[in-house]
Amino acid sequence: MVDVDVAGRADGDGAGRGSGAGRAGKEGGAGDRVSWDDGLIARRASERAAVKDEQPGAGGGREEDEDTLPPLGGSYGGPLRSRLDALHELVGLSRTRVETEALAEAGRVLDEAAARQRLSSRHTVIAIAGATGSGKSTLFNALAGVPVSETGLRRPTTSAPIALSWSDGAAGLLDRLAVPGRLRRRPLAGGAADTELQGLVLIDLPDHDSAVTAHRDQVDRVLGLVDAVIWVVDPEKYADAALHERYLRPLAGHAEVTFVVLNQIDRLGTEAADLVLDDLRRLLDEDGVALGEHGEPGATVLSVSALTGEGVPELRELVARFVQERTAPERRLAADVDAAAARLRPVYVADGRSGLDERAREAFTDRLAVAVGAQAAGEAAERVWRRGAIRACGTPWLRLYRRYERMRAHGSTDPRLASPVEEELTARQRVEQAVRIVADEASRGLPVPWAQAVREAAERGAEGLPEALDELTVTMGDPAARPPRPAWWPAAVLAQVVMTLLQLFGALWLVGQIVGVVPPGLLPPVLVMLGGIVGGPLVEWACEGAVKGPARRYGQEAERRLREAAAACGRARVLDPVAAELMRYREVREQYATVVGARPPARVVGGGRPGTARFGATRAGVRRR
Repeated sequence: MVDVDVAGRADGDGAGRGSGAGRAGKEGGAGDRVSWDDGLIARRASERAAVKDEQPGAGGGREEDEDTLPPLGGSYGGPLRSRLDALHELVGLSRTRVETEALAEAGRVLDEAAARQRLSSRHTVIAIAGATGSGKSTLFNALAGVPVSETGLRRPTTSAPIALSWSDGAAGLLDRLAVPGRLRRRPLAGGAADTELQGLVLIDLPDHDSAVTAHRDQVDRVLGLVDAVIWVVDPEKYADAALHERYLRPLAGHAEVTFVVLNQIDRLGTEAADLVLDDLRRLLDEDGVALGEHGEPGATVLSVSALTGEGVPELRELVARFVQERTAPERRLAADVDAAAARLRPVYVADGRSGLDERAREAFTDRLAVAVGAQAAGEAAERVWRRGAIRACGTPWLRLYRRYERMRAHGSTDPRLASPVEEELTARQRVEQAVRIVADEASRGLPVPWAQAVREAAERGAEGLPEALDELTVTMGDPAARPPRPAWWPAAVLAQVVMTLLQLFGALWLVGQIVGVVPPGLLPPVLVMLGGIVGGPLVEWACEGAVKGPARRYGQEAERRLREAAAACGRARVLDPVAAELMRYREVREQYATVVGARPPARVVGGGRPGTARFGATRAGVRRR
């Protein structure tokens, strides 16, 4: 390529052109060489009429260039469109979960896809890249048909990209590549080569191993924007580690839009050239670059001599066929999507099955039930029921005795009983442990960002969970409320009243006999009084047996209600947010599968719609005593 001062001379009139341009003018009329306009494409557009007057036939059919080039279809279609849409959704769903650095490459691919779609779909931009002294500028001139890019012994010879366009309408593409206007070239006259290469925009790049940092930066920037690359290597540097490690190996996925040309084979014998070419193929295979042999998709590898012209017609034919297919932009973009998906794989692909299964949900519910004391509340409710039955159906004398015992026990406290503060701390620790366990279960196997998101969702829900469970314990776990009475209680109470009256009647009868008010007769009043004394405990014993079943069911119902309330609270505060994160992860997994072109993954366990999980809080989940 020409540098700044050479370009300045190239923009002048014919008398002021450099030697390279002068030779181009002399050779332009010989053989099949085409004449060359080394001015701006924009300037040529304004001078088209004058050029056509000076060179009849040179512009024949030129105004139909854009009409004769088949478009790509206006927009990316088919699988690529779906993959880009999925990548866009993937980035949107992941912005608050995945670090920006991890999404940077995917965002760049989306930006480049949008930018390329807005530009000409009738052109294929191919860059010629290579190391110092590989002869890429000479090959550039050989493909052009006339010397355009300066060649020589001075290094670096090329200091800025030179663009060569075979048709109009490429200004936007060249602006995107930041090719200076003074370095944009166009052939003036047609010919077989000119017709075959319609739509081609060829870019000659600086050396990728240049000692000038700015040159290397230009190469890296342009290589990320062009549709295809022709890598030019020579017999001395074809195995250069810088080329393979920095470019060919990282871009192995772009094999379908890659040409690798072994130049300067005129310096080798036929057998030596074949050996070097085979070794080059071996190195490319080690780099992971698929080789397009036997009709398979992959990189095109061939040998040429840009100096003697050997192999150049074959390369020009391959490039022309490649350009006429009009698929290079989509192929390049598909390879970019593949590369971005490969970098994102650790962020979206889980190791094995992930999520919450029914067992983990049941275990979480059980731990919350223990934390709120659901079983203790059920047992307390059962005791309340039985105590109520004893009070209603017991003998008056036993009831007085039990009241006296309760009054005595009320004044003493068992030192072994835990204080309310200790019980609260224990309950809080149990709740925190339950949340940690369920968070670990849900995040097991997930990629790091999504595992962290699941744990954070669980931790946020756990912040107010102990207090909410305390309120449930107060409102639903208090057994002081009067339990409902069965229908047989009044009959039992009446029977106990009768037994008490019999005792009193027998006692009064005996007293009456003692004082002489009632005729003597010891047996009848004794039998009446004994009947009341024995009948009262018998009624109480019968009631105790009858009350066991209802009391147990009442306690189980109280335990179930508190268990369900705790499960609902845990679901709303912990499991629903965790399920939402799992659902989001399932969505991004499906989008990622579309991006890589694979079948959507299996459903994430526990990743359903939040609020639909079962928690085992039914009657079957309550203790059996």
